Amino acid sequence: MADKHTIAAEEFAAQYKAGKLDEAYIMDVREPYEWEAGHLDKAHHVPMNTVPERLAELNKTETMYIVCAHGVRSWHVTQYLLGNGFEHVINVEGGMAEIEQYLK
Repeated sequence: MADKHTIAAEEFAAQYKAGKLDEAYIMDVREPYEWEAGHLDKAHHVPMNTVPERLAELNKTETMYIVCAHGVRSWHVTQYLLGNGFEHVINVEGGMAEIEQYLK
């Protein structure tokens, strides 16, 4: 069930390819070894366990897309950010596993 805080991997990939996310903040919350294996050029690496200590770095008014490997960790980070006053946070469902299929 989609809401304003979720986006399907296919739609995210289409917007990414079209340059529609160039102004957005894309947060990749995967572990360093996952990031090194491959990531989106426009993404910012903020491992899930570092999000609480890095909240001050994030802009509460900016639209943020949260990405992980399969959409589970990103969902948790999205919920955490929503609970800490961030309103424009969107979980990318399916994560990099699905996004990569649509970026080929």
